[in-house]
Amino acid sequence: MPIRNIAIGHPHEATQPAALKAALAEFISTLIFVFAGQGSGMAFNKLTDNGSTTPAGLVAAALAHGFGLFVAVSVGANISGGHVNPAVTFGAFIGGNITLLRGILYWIAQLLGSVIACLLLKFATGGLTTSAFALSSGVGVWNAFVFEIVMTFGLVYTVYATAIDPKKGSLGTIAPIAIGFIVGANILAGGAFDGASMNPAVSFGPAVVSWSWDNHWVYWAGPLVGGGLAGIIYEFVFIGHNTHEQLPTTEY
Repeated sequence: MPIRNIAIGHPHEATQPAALKAALAEFISTLIFVFAGQGSGMAFNKLTDNGSTTPAGLVAAALAHGFGLFVAVSVGANISGGHVNPAVTFGAFIGGNITLLRGILYWIAQLLGSVIACLLLKFATGGLTTSAFALSSGVGVWNAFVFEIVMTFGLVYTVYATAIDPKKGSLGTIAPIAIGFIVGANILAGGAFDGASMNPAVSFGPAVVSWSWDNHWVYWAGPLVGGGLAGIIYEFVFIGHNTHEQLPTTEY
């Protein structure tokens, strides 16, 4: 059973060159992603006098995050797996695809990458504040909690189907773009309600730099629950029991 694959890992794992290189890759990929995503919002606000909450701003955010994540996953895939998200790492751990200690190393790198990206943006823009994630008017914390669960479930499920599943075949070549697409689509769906984080690191960096922590727990609890559910369902149902035969390469 897949649950048997869940492992804590060995303490010396955190000092192995491969693990350190993977953590560095996660740091760089997350920095690239957050810099592009947050930077696009700041640029749109500057050009449109705080118009990032308009329909055009939502589309711009979806495109910037989708493109940025496509690149961030692509450049990290061969080194760390290109998680770029603590919720993805948690989902991979729940499915037995990464040890706990290596996952913690990834988390530290991802959170640091987000904070550094936001600090660089604040410096490069002459002191403009990075926008912390917040709930829209009329949206309660439990509404946002459900939004984050569902959106992150879709994201991590996509990661499993296109990048982790050993039967993915040639489908793995489109994993980065599929992951970018689902994030962009989810921003269009949920961005007007709670900002559509789906990623605790993406929420953490702006919160630290702007020191704004209102309802911040939603952007951790929702993604971790959604990512964990996706990892459990995909690993146990579709990988653990080997329910289908791999399609021939020509079918893709």
